[in-house]
Amino acid sequence: MKKILSTFVIAVCCMFMAMPVQAQLIKWGVKGGVNMTKIDWDGGYKGNKESSTGFFIGPMAELTIPIVGLGVDGAVLLSQRGKDDLKQIGAEVPINLKYTIGLGSLLGVYVAAGPDFFFDFKKKDNIDRKAQVGLNLGVGVKLIKHLQVGVNYQFPMGDSFTWKNAVDAVGAKNKTWQISAAYLF
Repeated sequence: MKKILSTFVIAVCCMFMAMPVQAQLIKWGVKGGVNMTKIDWDGGYKGNKESSTGFFIGPMAELTIPIVGLGVDGAVLLSQRGKDDLKQIGAEVPINLKYTIGLGSLLGVYVAAGPDFFFDFKKKDNIDRKAQVGLNLGVGVKLIKHLQVGVNYQFPMGDSFTWKNAVDAVGAKNKTWQISAAYLF
C-alpha cells in the first residue's frame, strides 16, 4: 500500500512540475487573412468562374513538440468566400498537421496539411448551401517566435453548394487560395 501511495504522490508531483513545460507547447493566438476563391461548376457550366476575394479572421491554437518540430494547429474562423449571389459567409474550422524546420530561434519554415470544415450561415432561395469538407495544403514561415505568415490551398471533397436555375440544379465547388498572418501569444 505504501508503494502505491508513494508512486501516486511522485506521479502527481512530476505532473505539476511538468505543467510549465507543457504550457509552452500550446500557444494561442489570432489568425486572419485573404481568401481568393474560384468557383468550379459541374459539367462545364458557363457561369461565373471569375476569382473573388474575401476574408477570414478568428482565434487559433497550436500544439508543437519542440525538438521534433511536429505539431497540430486549429482555428475557428469567420470566413467569407465568393461574391454577389454566390457569396458564402460562415464558420471555417481548419485542423492541420504541421511540420516545422527551425532555422535558428528567430526563423522557421513549415508545411501543413489537414481537413477543413466550412459551415455556411446564409440561406438563399435558389441556392442549396451545404456543409463543406475540404483538404488544406500549406506552407509558411514562423518569424520571431510569435508571427506566422503562410499560403494555403483548399480544395473541397464535394460540392460547396448547388445552384437551382430554371432548367436544373448545378453543383459548384469553391477552390480557395488563402494568404494568412497569425500572431501567437
